[in-house]
Amino acid sequence: MAVRASIVVCVTSFLLGSLFTHWIADSLTLWKSPITDEHLWTAASYYSILTKGPVQVLYVLLAIAALGGTTIFWSFRDGEAGNLMFDGGSIFLYGITVILYMHSVLPSLCEKFTSIPIHTAKDAFPRALRSPTLDLASNHLVCSVALTGVLILQAGRWWAELSDGDDTPYLEEKDTAESRQTKAAPVVSSGVPQDQH
Repeated sequence: MAVRASIVVCVTSFLLGSLFTHWIADSLTLWKSPITDEHLWTAASYYSILTKGPVQVLYVLLAIAALGGTTIFWSFRDGEAGNLMFDGGSIFLYGITVILYMHSVLPSLCEKFTSIPIHTAKDAFPRALRSPTLDLASNHLVCSVALTGVLILQAGRWWAELSDGDDTPYLEEKDTAESRQTKAAPVVSSGVPQDQH
C-alpha cells in the first residue's frame, strides 16, 4: 500500500512540476492585468518553442502519466473504504487532467503554435492566436489544480489510515480487558455460583 501511494505522489508531483514550468508564459496571460500584446507574444513564443522540442519528451511524459493512472487504479481495486473514497476522487481528478491535456492542450499546441508569424514584441498580436494562447494558460491552471487535488486526497488517505492505526492499541487493550472480565466472572449453573479453583 505504501509503495503504491508513494508512486502516485511522486508521479503526480512530477507532472505538477512539469506544468509549473509553463508558469513563465501562463503567468503573463493569467495574472498580469492588462494583458498586452507583448505578454501574448512572449507566451506564444514559449508555446512555439515547446512544439519544436524532441517528441521523446512527450513520450516520457505520457509514460509517467500512464504509470500514475495505473497505480491509482491498482490501489482502487483493493476495494477498501479508504481506497474507494480517496482513490475514487484521485481517479476522477487525474482523469480530468489527462483528458483535458490530451484533448485540449496538445491539439491546440500542435495546430496553432507550430509556426507563429515573425514579429517583434511591440507588433499587434494576431486575433486568431489570442484565444488559443489564453485557453492554454487556463487549461494548464485547471490541470495544476486537479493534480494538487490528487496530492491532497492522497495526503488525506494517509492521514485517515494513520488515524485508524492510532485506535488499534486502544481496541487491543479493550479486548484484553473484556477477556479478563469474562475469565474472572464466576460460572453460574442452576442459579448457584460455582467455586473457582
